Amino acid sequence: MIARLTGKLAETASDHAVIDVNGVGYFVLASARTLDALGAVGTHVMLLTELQVREDSMTLFAFGSAGEREAFRQLTSVQGVGGRVALAILSVLDPFELAAAISRGDKAMVARANGVGPKLAQRIVNELAGKIGSPALAGVAGSPTPRSGAAADALSALANLGFKPAEASAAVAAANEELGEGATLDALVRLALRKAAK
Repeated sequence: MIARLTGKLAETASDHAVIDVNGVGYFVLASARTLDALGAVGTHVMLLTELQVREDSMTLFAFGSAGEREAFRQLTSVQGVGGRVALAILSVLDPFELAAAISRGDKAMVARANGVGPKLAQRIVNELAGKIGSPALAGVAGSPTPRSGAAADALSALANLGFKPAEASAAVAAANEELGEGATLDALVRLALRKAAK
């Protein structure tokens, strides 16, 4: 399994990029959001990846954060949602916006993505309710939804440790508010764990 790629950005297009890793070019599909964040050709980049193996193909998908990759995995667990449709959704909604739409049952928001009709949007909302982190961030004092890469990664880390989505979101939001922008992943996870344990 290829978990991540670190190398030079060789080319980009509307739906993919080629990453040169020590002379080998990896063709990766990515959301418009991730592609926009890559920068200019020739830039040094690091992307998280997910390899999908089918009978007739192997496709490498790339993500700018662990939160985006986790949202992709959840989306592709829904019947009828393939990798390209999941990327289309993540191009219009970041992981926190997606979680917000699902927690509100807002199928219209999900249906904004290309290739997602009302029926599929309803299925996504129904099947992922309670599975994707809730942004109703308990945040005491109504803390803002964490959007930085470190906050998204911390949210993913707490979810992997078995915390419920709402608990993880609240703890990370509170930790993010206390530590402020620029907090490291390690510091965020430690403080979020302390807050979740209270």
